[in-house]
Amino acid sequence: MKTKDTGMDPANLPCSFSRRNFIKYSSMAMAASAMPGVITGCAGLKPRQDCLSQLAQTGTRHKDTVFSPARIGSIQTRNRILRSATTLGLAEKDGRPKNELIDAYVELCEGGVGAIITGAMGVQKNGRFGSTSTFLFHQDDYIPDYRRVTDQVHAHNTPIIAQIAHGGRQTRRAVTGEATVAPSPITDPYYNEETPRELTELEIREIIQNFISTIERAQKAGFDGVQLHAAHGYLLSGFLSPATNERTDQWGGSTENRFRIIREIFQGARKKVGNYPILIKISAYDHQSDGLRVPESIQIAAMLQEAGCDAIEVSCGMAVDGFSTLRVPEIPTEAVLAFSFRYKDSNPVVKTLLPVFAPMIVNRHEPLFNYNVCAAQEIKKQVSIPVIAVGGIRTLPDIEQIIGNNMADLVAMSRPFIIEPDIVNKFKTESRQDSSCINCGFCLLAIEQGETRCFYGEV
Repeated sequence: MKTKDTGMDPANLPCSFSRRNFIKYSSMAMAASAMPGVITGCAGLKPRQDCLSQLAQTGTRHKDTVFSPARIGSIQTRNRILRSATTLGLAEKDGRPKNELIDAYVELCEGGVGAIITGAMGVQKNGRFGSTSTFLFHQDDYIPDYRRVTDQVHAHNTPIIAQIAHGGRQTRRAVTGEATVAPSPITDPYYNEETPRELTELEIREIIQNFISTIERAQKAGFDGVQLHAAHGYLLSGFLSPATNERTDQWGGSTENRFRIIREIFQGARKKVGNYPILIKISAYDHQSDGLRVPESIQIAAMLQEAGCDAIEVSCGMAVDGFSTLRVPEIPTEAVLAFSFRYKDSNPVVKTLLPVFAPMIVNRHEPLFNYNVCAAQEIKKQVSIPVIAVGGIRTLPDIEQIIGNNMADLVAMSRPFIIEPDIVNKFKTESRQDSSCINCGFCLLAIEQGETRCFYGEV
């Protein structure tokens, strides 16, 4: 298979072969060492991983189930492998989609993806996050731009779901042009531009309405549904987690109060769009000492079902955790120096010291693979709506076991689709059993520079 960007086989990118394989095989070794019975000492912060032993039960295959359609509200997916929301950096400076986005999505459709969840679209300009090449959908005059995208995806018989979001404390002045809602604390090595502040009641009401209005726009633009981004430390996630929500009014304190903003978005949206599919992505747990844990997320999942949610994608973590939402076998300091807005223009001393000290400062979490599957399984036991597992899912045998053992109804992947847009077809024909992605994390950091692709070996 030739990659679109490099024209080279993914297994032979222009880099030191031994270095690439060191990362790949160290990932495998770490995964093996993190099997049930070995993981200790973190039970208070993350779910038990005992369930992962089910993935080793290779006696029964469930390929037919993996490649059968699934229902999410009125959406019928082509199969049960979804492209999770991925920022491709293919937006104009004003947040409208570039023509190249259509090409990227068509490539995914032709590659067999079950459904596409878009990169996050900001519900208001000062809630945009990531970079100035991420999407906005805060105005009605953007509807025709996104209609061009959905029409082309539908021409390939593929559902497309719009992820909508507000960056909250993880916005940056360099991206939004203003600092209405401030970014994450200084403990976050990537976003520490300002200090977070508490939203006013009026601002919360405005954000709720902006989410509702964006859901209406998505419906008019032809998206098959929307997904609220309530994970990874962004605004809705910031309300859910007790680690970041320190409010003492009706929007903070109890689980019900912290959930209130999401409940009101659902209530308001249902009045406008009826049974139009509304999904959500949540962090089932984070790594803050006073943060969100799986038992409370199970309660939140039940509240989501009661509020009219159509499906829950289960992820984890927030930016201040370090490499938690996206796992890496080693801290990608080369990519930090090449792409980070904070470090790419650093003086020689910083560039020399960063590779030495970054691994001591920035947290790297384990296991590297299937790390949200156990949380997804626990949530699935308590709700009847579809549950989607995401995070380090890399092989067809694992997917067969996750789906076949009812650990989740669907799975979602991000980085594997960056390096191999046709990976689902390869899984289906069994020309490949695993992804070529080595989990280096370079693509995440490259978001600062614009277009997202596999950069390993080019830095």
